[in-house]
Amino acid sequence: MGILIKGKPVADAITEEVKKEAEVLIQRGIVPKLKIVRVGEREDDLAYERAAIKRMTACSISSEVLALPSDISQADFIEQLKNVNNDDTVHGILLFRPLPKQINENDIKFIISPEKDIDCLNPINVAKVLEGEETGFPPCTPSAAMEILKYYNVELKGREAVVLGRSMVVGKPMSMLLLKENATVTICHSRTNNLEDVTRKADILIAAIGKSNFIKGDHVKEGAAVIDVGINVDEEGKITGDVNTSDCIEKAGLITPVPGGVGSVTTAVLAKHVIKACKINNRGVR
Repeated sequence: MGILIKGKPVADAITEEVKKEAEVLIQRGIVPKLKIVRVGEREDDLAYERAAIKRMTACSISSEVLALPSDISQADFIEQLKNVNNDDTVHGILLFRPLPKQINENDIKFIISPEKDIDCLNPINVAKVLEGEETGFPPCTPSAAMEILKYYNVELKGREAVVLGRSMVVGKPMSMLLLKENATVTICHSRTNNLEDVTRKADILIAAIGKSNFIKGDHVKEGAAVIDVGINVDEEGKITGDVNTSDCIEKAGLITPVPGGVGSVTTAVLAKHVIKACKINNRGVR
């Protein structure tokens, strides 16, 4: 039977280290600050906002929320976002997506400077992730998955990794982060032929397809590490992952739960990125 690997110990370890770094910066007169930009009041955005603010407080990082109306025009939104980006007291900017239909995401991708873009919206940071450039900011969710793999000493070099999902938010950057650690990576998706045959080859299986309980025991190789990145709500209103944990745990070596897995590490990675951005925006600070 596989071992359930939870995110809390990982998040706690990151939080402890980030808090130490933040306190050193504060002693030097630099207060690390996160600005959250939210349009409308989607419940998932509000839940993440509360979790992020709580994490920032635990890490001695200042945080503010810019809450904008859901019917804001694109012109007004761009003006507000530019004001945030030009605020020298703000080191990291988190913009909740998806944005309302009247705002074209492609038109605003470059507004947040790469140095403050801590969740990888700006294409410059996307390119840095592709190149493995250390000054970039990968998206927080795949970064959290990597933190879990490293914390639990999952061997990546030379291992077969399968990423189920190809989004720019998780799937594609996840594959780049695994490649950087010298894993052999296969990306698959809902239209992949003989999907079970592909996923059963994985020493490390990353599920990010956005379908509740999609991954069953037949998808999993004996002893594999299974990282569930999915966040779904089932017919009963319960939060579920992309992996049917009870069906897979008999075969998996390690498996993350939902909730309590990758999601619980994401805000800690966000805090880590704020500190990194603070140092970049205050050149020479270590």
